[in-house]
Amino acid sequence: MSQNSGVVWVEGGFWALLTFFLLLFVRGRLRSIFKNRYQRTKALGDRLVKRLSDKTHWLFLLVIALYAGSQKWPIPDDLADQWMQVTFLLGLVLVGVWGHNAILLWAEQAYEKKKDKDQSFATALGVIKFIILLGFYVVLALVALENVGVDIAALVAGLGIGGIAIALAVQKILGDLFASLTIVMDKPFVIGDFIIAGTDMGTVQHIGLKSTQLKSIDGERLIIPNSDLLDSRIRNFRKIPERRQLFLIGVTYDTPADKLERIPGMIKEIIEAQPDTRVDRIHFKQFGPYSLDFETVYWLLRGDFEFKMDTQQAINLALCRKFQAEGIEFAFPTQTIQLEPGENPPPRPDRV
Repeated sequence: MSQNSGVVWVEGGFWALLTFFLLLFVRGRLRSIFKNRYQRTKALGDRLVKRLSDKTHWLFLLVIALYAGSQKWPIPDDLADQWMQVTFLLGLVLVGVWGHNAILLWAEQAYEKKKDKDQSFATALGVIKFIILLGFYVVLALVALENVGVDIAALVAGLGIGGIAIALAVQKILGDLFASLTIVMDKPFVIGDFIIAGTDMGTVQHIGLKSTQLKSIDGERLIIPNSDLLDSRIRNFRKIPERRQLFLIGVTYDTPADKLERIPGMIKEIIEAQPDTRVDRIHFKQFGPYSLDFETVYWLLRGDFEFKMDTQQAINLALCRKFQAEGIEFAFPTQTIQLEPGENPPPRPDRV
């Protein structure tokens, strides 16, 4: 009986060693084959097999081999059940390693495709990756607990109250997290846009999981929680394809009527000489307190702020030159004092 038992143990050990070396050989061949294939095709599947084979440690292969050999060994039933549980749990660990690396590889591949087109996609990808990994590990943990005899239904019911308490404790963090996902998916703004949100304004520098960073006009960095951004009205100045521009100019009251009649044509000619502009209207609007006011409305066919300021500057300089050539004077605040005949002028202060 003991001789037969010894033969059985040797036979089981032989199968364990054979299985172990066979698994090592298969792992090495997969590494070599799919490494060369990925270098040629750049396919996601080839890269996935190569990475999973790299991440498969030889200890996992040894456990699988020992389990295969243990099927031949005369092990008591209770010990065999415990060994099977241990093997199953280690198998779950291996599945966790494979799943974790598969998710990371998918995220890397998605980022490589989108990084040049949409820099803010990295933020959304980070949130999505976090949610997928969290769900994956929760499923693995539940499977592992069920394997060791834990009543999952009772556990989930017991965690219900605790889950509510945890959710209340981290609701601000979760709010910012999902707000960042909403920002990136809905795209009310992207990196590089100039926005105004409430009383804050600046150029978007970074969209993170919890907050968004703006660079203000003065150069300081503003860090605003994502949930606060979604709760405020956002004005995005890069999204507009055209920008409406209005300005007023005033000339002196002694300007002759024929020159006043020609001023709208002068302004129109100057605006139309600028690139990417369209004149809307130009009118002699009103008799101001100290000037005759002309109101001009025109459209810029590009929405960026720097182009707006460059165009307005060019128009202002051209108006100055044109009015100087025509003998038209710009008005400025003045006050005229009329004295009645025989009335003395107001006394002047004594000079020291």
